[in-house]
Amino acid sequence: MAESVPVQFGEKRGCPEEEEKEEDTPSKKLKLESDHKNGSPSYQDEEEEPEGETNDGEEDGETFADMMKHGLTELDVGILKYVSDHEGFSGILKERYSDFVVHEINKQGKISHLDDFSIPAEAEEVSEAQSQPEDFDVLTEEQKKQLGELQHFKNKEDNVSIEVMDDTKEKRTLVHKAIKTHFAGLETKTEEKEGRKFIVAYHAAGKKALAAPRKHFWPKNRGSFCHFVLYKENKDTMDAINVLSKFLRLRPNMFSYMGTKDKRAITVQEIAVLKITAERLAHLNKCLKNLKLGNFCYKNHPLKLGELQGNHFTVVIRNISGTDEQVAQAMTSLKQTGFINYYGMQRFGTTAVPTQQVGRAILKDNWKEVVDLILKPRPGAEKEFLVRCREEWAKTQDPEAALKKLPNKRCVEGQLLRGLSMYGKKNIVTAFGLIPRNNRLMYIHSYQSVVWNTMVSRRIEAFGLKAVEGDLVLKGTTAHVLSAEEAESRSIHDIVMPLPGFDVIYPSHHVGKGYRELLSADGLDIDNMRHKVKDYSLAGAYRRIIIRPSDVSWEVIKYDDPRVSLVHSDLEKLENKPPPVFNEEGKYRALRMEFSLPPSTYATMAIREVLKLDTSIKKQTQLNTTWFN
Repeated sequence: MAESVPVQFGEKRGCPEEEEKEEDTPSKKLKLESDHKNGSPSYQDEEEEPEGETNDGEEDGETFADMMKHGLTELDVGILKYVSDHEGFSGILKERYSDFVVHEINKQGKISHLDDFSIPAEAEEVSEAQSQPEDFDVLTEEQKKQLGELQHFKNKEDNVSIEVMDDTKEKRTLVHKAIKTHFAGLETKTEEKEGRKFIVAYHAAGKKALAAPRKHFWPKNRGSFCHFVLYKENKDTMDAINVLSKFLRLRPNMFSYMGTKDKRAITVQEIAVLKITAERLAHLNKCLKNLKLGNFCYKNHPLKLGELQGNHFTVVIRNISGTDEQVAQAMTSLKQTGFINYYGMQRFGTTAVPTQQVGRAILKDNWKEVVDLILKPRPGAEKEFLVRCREEWAKTQDPEAALKKLPNKRCVEGQLLRGLSMYGKKNIVTAFGLIPRNNRLMYIHSYQSVVWNTMVSRRIEAFGLKAVEGDLVLKGTTAHVLSAEEAESRSIHDIVMPLPGFDVIYPSHHVGKGYRELLSADGLDIDNMRHKVKDYSLAGAYRRIIIRPSDVSWEVIKYDDPRVSLVHSDLEKLENKPPPVFNEEGKYRALRMEFSLPPSTYATMAIREVLKLDTSIKKQTQLNTTWFN
């Protein structure tokens, strides 16, 4: 899964009122139509999505449609072919965020579910048996009472003084340690009054210190990381992590996870956090909306990006036009053959300047073009402040003047302009470095993805769904070119194609030779993919061209109320809410499908194969403007 750019949040303390639950209302989603009728909308997926340019809320329908007139279609990014021959049909995807449910699959193959809010028993036993070590005995019961009242601001004094009768450094150290360990938020100092030594306990940072104790007692036999299941609705993974960080007064990098998940969806995934108790995490369930935490346990290791087997999807496509027979043909093909493993449309951004163009300019070391592509005025509707910023840049080429037009300086344009104002227009490489690394790399990865999509379309066009001489397969992590004899015993599901780079080989047939021509036409040398800036040197990689989902199942259901959820979520089950009831005579039909995919594959491309649709916003907007408005 891909990394996501952190969303910054304002400070939030306690259980704020403003963290309201977003209702699962129908969105301005576009109807998905088959190619011979209509196209499809933009929707997020379980893969990386470039931050691109700033987007501070949804545009209204007309403005959005205006902008999308200049957007990309699937043809622009090499998505051209299907593997099945069934007739496509229309439907609405993600009319409600609850129509798209994602459960993470860990590396042991277990699907993550939120089904337990309880605190682990061993944690309770540990805290009762070991949270009162001997150093606590250096305080009298009266002193403990006074310190507890001070800690919770229940006494009138602003400090508690404890006289040290046995005045040795060892004794004073024990008292200091006992107070700081057992009364979170209190600081101590030693004072001398009339020849007598006192240890004075006080609040170092006022009431704020309660939420961020300086030290926590952590039993030695308890794992250092609390692992938990994060259930979220209509929130991006990094958005959720930032909210948890604010409540717990932690840096976001104290959390680890195996992959980022969709925003407009219900998603369930495992998270780990360093030395935060299950009790503290469970308390957040009283405070947070759209987020729930459960299935707590302690382990000795964090989680690592990519250490997952994949994701399990439950997808509802509402108001379908296809017959039961069409649906069965489409889903049987998905189950038996699969779909072309294209990089989906969200990989390439939604603005008039595609991310792959910026990536190509970076690889060509054409930094003036990079700045121009990101900052120049562009066709299509944009936020007014962005339009003013671009106009100012085009008119004056003054980064400080253009920066003043932006209320939000954290967008890509703002970060680049800030870099240019700090380092000057002659140091563009350094200025560009102020954009977060993940965003910078997204541009060149987008370029690689367009090349891969284009070449795979050519491969399917030339040879269809069989392995041929010159194709590549993986033996371990090494690519091997198939002989004619070897190709006879290989399946299309074994075949990989390379993303261009300095550490890959290419198919030996004529399609493989097309890589060189394609890059050459873009002004790039396939034999020299190393860059002056190490970050932008492309090693390349291999990617399977056909993915066959596992655990595929489906049903056509009928319903009357478009406002009702058609999936029984983990949270609803935990809260003993009844499952959705379907009406056999309902006036609407929906396709509910389930399937599992490996990491770095796009669920939207699987759905594209089922419905036979163009997944670009531009195509959908052109053909569905009336419905959209």
